[in-house]
Amino acid sequence: MAKSITAFFPAYNDGGTIASMVISALLTLRELTDDYEVIVVNDGSVDYTPEILEELARVYNHVRVIHHERNKGYGGALRTGFANASKELIFYTDGDAQYDARELKLLYPALVDGVDMVNGYKISRSDPWYRTVIGRMYHWIAKLSFGLKLRDVDCDFRLMRREIFDKVQLESNSGVICVEMMKKIQDAGFVIAEVPVHHYHRVYGRSQFFNFRRTFRVGVDLLRLWVKLVLKPKLSRWKASEPVKQTEG
Repeated sequence: MAKSITAFFPAYNDGGTIASMVISALLTLRELTDDYEVIVVNDGSVDYTPEILEELARVYNHVRVIHHERNKGYGGALRTGFANASKELIFYTDGDAQYDARELKLLYPALVDGVDMVNGYKISRSDPWYRTVIGRMYHWIAKLSFGLKLRDVDCDFRLMRREIFDKVQLESNSGVICVEMMKKIQDAGFVIAEVPVHHYHRVYGRSQFFNFRRTFRVGVDLLRLWVKLVLKPKLSRWKASEPVKQTEG
């Protein structure tokens, strides 16, 4: 029996792409299940994204829009999406159309019994050279520092079982939420499958994560996350394993 699916998109100033993403998702979901919804989290956009989304919600019964009055960051938008997803499975990708929502059909068959999540990995990255360089550096720093067993740490094209979030609680508001999420899912023992997906040039808007201005801030956020998820647990285990000193009475 087909599982019910929530597809959601975080959107920030994605007025030029979000309509095609939503409609592509609706057409794809219709092929996979009779029970589905599409949620778009408008993270305080200042272009015409809100107007586009309201029109989509008016025309399509399966579309629901959640507006953040102010920008809460990529992590904040993802947390809102996960919290409001009501179906058995959750699929998400970004609203900027650098991934093709129709390729959800590639992930869905891989979510067999015993698999909790299907993570996409980019066949090749279609970005300017500097974003590609920063992206590869970020991938390897995150992969090695957090012990992640993934081919592509920052591929935001994922299908997962909603029950994962009964155990995994996310806290980050920035883009490092993806590292937090994958670390916590991996450490909780959930089984992850990986499927190759296409990545396309951005045709509208600007990246809110990988750019020179934000690189330092991302580095600080990643360091804080590493201290919390890697260093502190190691120190706690080390202290717990120390022999108890006997006192002479």
